[in-house]
Amino acid sequence: MMLDHANVIGLAGGAVLIAAFGYSNLTKALNLVLFNLLNLLGAAMLIASLAVHFNLGSMVLEIVWAAVALLGLVRALFARARA
Repeated sequence: MMLDHANVIGLAGGAVLIAAFGYSNLTKALNLVLFNLLNLLGAAMLIASLAVHFNLGSMVLEIVWAAVALLGLVRALFARARA
């Protein structure tokens, strides 16, 4: 494996997703804005990496992951605005 820019971005994106997962399991009060923002950022970084080193299954997974995170982020921001 060559450690080019796309791979570095993909590795960083994976680390962001792992951090979001760890945060969701270790915190006592989950901040849904932060959680969904981290998931969206990590998925976007992996999508950027996959645009260079394409893998269909991984690309579909990350697009769906990003869409769910974006929906969750919008819902969390609306809920925060109502509160």
